[in-house]
Amino acid sequence: MAETARIRRLRAAPESLTIEWSDGAVGQYPSVWLRDNVREDRDAHSGQRLVDVADLPEAPRIRSAVAAAGEVCIEWEGEPRAARFADAWLAAHTPGAARVRPELAVRTWLNGAALDARRDFAWAPVAALRATPRQRLEWLTRLVQDGLAFLEQVPAEEGALLESMALVGRVLETNYGLTFDVRSVPQPENLAYSDLGLGLHTDNPYREPVPGFQALHAYVPSNEGGESLFADGFALAEHLRGSAPEDFAWLTRTPVPFLYRSRDAELYAERPLIQLSADGRVSAVHYNSRSIAPLLLPPAAAARFYGAYRRFAALLREPRYQLRTHLGAGTLVVFDNQRTLHGRTAFSSARYPRHLRGCYLTRDSVYSETALLRRQLGAPGP
Repeated sequence: MAETARIRRLRAAPESLTIEWSDGAVGQYPSVWLRDNVREDRDAHSGQRLVDVADLPEAPRIRSAVAAAGEVCIEWEGEPRAARFADAWLAAHTPGAARVRPELAVRTWLNGAALDARRDFAWAPVAALRATPRQRLEWLTRLVQDGLAFLEQVPAEEGALLESMALVGRVLETNYGLTFDVRSVPQPENLAYSDLGLGLHTDNPYREPVPGFQALHAYVPSNEGGESLFADGFALAEHLRGSAPEDFAWLTRTPVPFLYRSRDAELYAERPLIQLSADGRVSAVHYNSRSIAPLLLPPAAAARFYGAYRRFAALLREPRYQLRTHLGAGTLVVFDNQRTLHGRTAFSSARYPRHLRGCYLTRDSVYSETALLRRQLGAPGP
């Protein structure tokens, strides 16, 4: 509903207020919901509530309601104080309406092989994001909607990754530090630091919390192999839900133990491979076969889980679901680590050294940066 909609007709009943708007929409506002949102019960500076729901009348009843001068004035039975609600506020907060913040409007992409990284995803010089707030907002919005975005012309210099990520969100420090280097080393503690190809996965499901976003900056790209692979975990999970609903259910309700051990870290967490929100939407994918610890499941449950696990793994191997791209020198990719699976093809560091520098970002900070920038620019939003 447009916030500029005007009230055409208003009907008050003790239990609710019904408003017919000028754009034809009709909103019904329960009296208990209205009473809970009286603006005088909020701190004028912070906007936080000054009362708890237990302080409100159990069943508030509307005595009268009048619309005038861009406001609705409500009088309550048994209460001396009236409440006023701005028309625009009511239009923007109609209960039950489909109100989605732009940064929460997920756009899934199943057939990654049919896509082109530069054509189909946000791609911009880092200097443009630094100089042009609206371009930065557009880039950030596409990052959180698509789960994947690219920057270019990021210099291969110490500090360049962290300086660039200051435009995106807050960097999360781990046992690797603020940043980590992805290149081959003898006897690696993590297979990421080898020449091996890596299947699609998400990083660090053994952490609490799981890193929200990941950035990888190509310092020295390989000239042979080492291509980056990406896939939309949300799209793949929904594909599994539609094609094999019982398998999907097993992957959402089976806690999987993830473990990482190194000389200076012992990290363990349990979570399902596919995580759902309270309303049943796919909210996260945690897939890292390299770090799954032995599952302690009864035989019958183990058979069902492994069948579902294998079916999902087979989907991740299908080339048609994989976006394949080569990160050239100075390219930086940012992706949602709880949605976008990533991997790489094998390479030979003896012939062509390959060096990426990476970091993790907290999930809330990336969404906050996007919403705050939208608010500062007065762009359309909630």
